[in-house]
Amino acid sequence: MFFVGLGFLGAFLPVLPTTPFLLLSLWFFSRSSEKLKNWVLTNRLFGSYISNYYNGQGIPKRIKYYTLILLWGAISCSAWAVRDKAWLVVLLMVIATCVSIHIVRIKPKKPTPVEMPVTDNRDERI
Repeated sequence: MFFVGLGFLGAFLPVLPTTPFLLLSLWFFSRSSEKLKNWVLTNRLFGSYISNYYNGQGIPKRIKYYTLILLWGAISCSAWAVRDKAWLVVLLMVIATCVSIHIVRIKPKKPTPVEMPVTDNRDERI
């Protein structure tokens, strides 16, 4: 539950990652508790996101764009805050670049087609 808590905090704190902590908790739960594993995969806040990632289904392009924008925004703010320490700015940029490469390389989740009702164009007058 510790890693679930860190993952939850990571959703709100820009320097704390969400996905790695949730995947780590999923890994531990898959070896110890089927009930907790299912709880993570079906959670209403992050269940579908983690489930898609865990099952290799990818993430939607819209989420990728949103994630990259937030990532670089947060990293830029952090780099500006520590601009006096060049080594820290470089480290932040390297981390952001590596995370960006990872996110871009994740295959995009294909949207599921919406089932269209079958219509009959024939006139049904008798």
